[in-house]
Amino acid sequence: MVPGALRGNRSNTPLNVTGWRCRGGIAPVRFDLSDDQEFFRETARRVIEAEVPISVVREWHDHPDGYPQSWWQAAAELGWTSLMVPESLGGGSISGRPIVDLTIVADEMGRGVTPGPFMPTNVVADTLGRSGSPDQQALLEGVVAGEVVLGWAFCEPGGDWTADSVSAAAVPSNGGYALTGTKVAVEAGAQAHHLLVTARTQDGLAQFLVSADAPGLTITPQESLDLGRRFAEVRLVGVPVDPEAMVGTPGAATEADVERQRQVMTVLQCADNAGSAAKVLEFTVQYAFDRYSFGRPLASYQALKHRFADMKLWSEASQAAVDGAADALADGADEARMVSVAKSYVGDHSVELMQDCVQMHGGIGVTYEHDLHLYLRRATVNRGLFGTPGDHRVCLSEMMGY
Repeated sequence: MVPGALRGNRSNTPLNVTGWRCRGGIAPVRFDLSDDQEFFRETARRVIEAEVPISVVREWHDHPDGYPQSWWQAAAELGWTSLMVPESLGGGSISGRPIVDLTIVADEMGRGVTPGPFMPTNVVADTLGRSGSPDQQALLEGVVAGEVVLGWAFCEPGGDWTADSVSAAAVPSNGGYALTGTKVAVEAGAQAHHLLVTARTQDGLAQFLVSADAPGLTITPQESLDLGRRFAEVRLVGVPVDPEAMVGTPGAATEADVERQRQVMTVLQCADNAGSAAKVLEFTVQYAFDRYSFGRPLASYQALKHRFADMKLWSEASQAAVDGAADALADGADEARMVSVAKSYVGDHSVELMQDCVQMHGGIGVTYEHDLHLYLRRATVNRGLFGTPGDHRVCLSEMMGY
């Protein structure tokens, strides 16, 4: 929704964005949030702004894990690790629609480029809550408390982020299995206490919950464009696992779990990018009011007003795409299509929005000292994980029969 003051205004006065400044900023707003969800959102934002401002995020860039354990436990106390865990196992959501509640947190973390193993821990916790054995589900108590970090070892070198590209092998050995293969871009791989490893057996796709200190398992940190999050290469050389390490059953059931994991991870990345883009647009608009050129604020120039209108539209549409995908996942209807719609739109437009904001800032926008690049780095990494926007457009074309 583009404010009328941005359309057809040929004056030299700054654009009127008063309507954007509701609720403390110009971020898109979901009008269907309940009072409890809105309180949950506001609490998350206040805590992030107070405890992990950008200055602290920058300090944590040199931390080996990207964050101190105390912060992750504080996040867990806010309920950020329990939303996807069933109530019977110590978790619970705000609204009864866990993925919707989780995107609220992801959006706020994007606004603050907040570090932490939020996405992989929640994605794996969701699978354990759905398909894990009682012994595997016992780990969820530590997840809810912020004491256990989980990672998902899925993508492989040269892989295309689909289940068909998985070649890591799980071969029967000594009454159990031996895992062999290489996984890359494993978020929080070196910080995780347990890894959910996706591999292939003679019966089809399977997943195994493997301790990070298992023999034959080597975890090597990888460099990332995103300075706040950590990724790793996980190399498995005959890693022995008991049959009880398997999560669910191999074949169609595991393929369904993997597809849901991909969808949940993708939606959280889109929510993170939508939040980042909204925050970047917010401080760029403020900069346009504060920065003067030829005796006038930048915000007074008609060409920039048009561009801000475009970016506002992209931001609102990104939030709508995330909301639609989260609702589809919560309802279990048309989720594959809606998730691909979200990634194909948000992945491109959030990054383009931030690139435009770099140009709006001029020279200072390309300096290390300015915060803008932290957001752009994170959004760019998210764009490429679990399928690029182009990959998801191909998926949409296939769904439509083209």
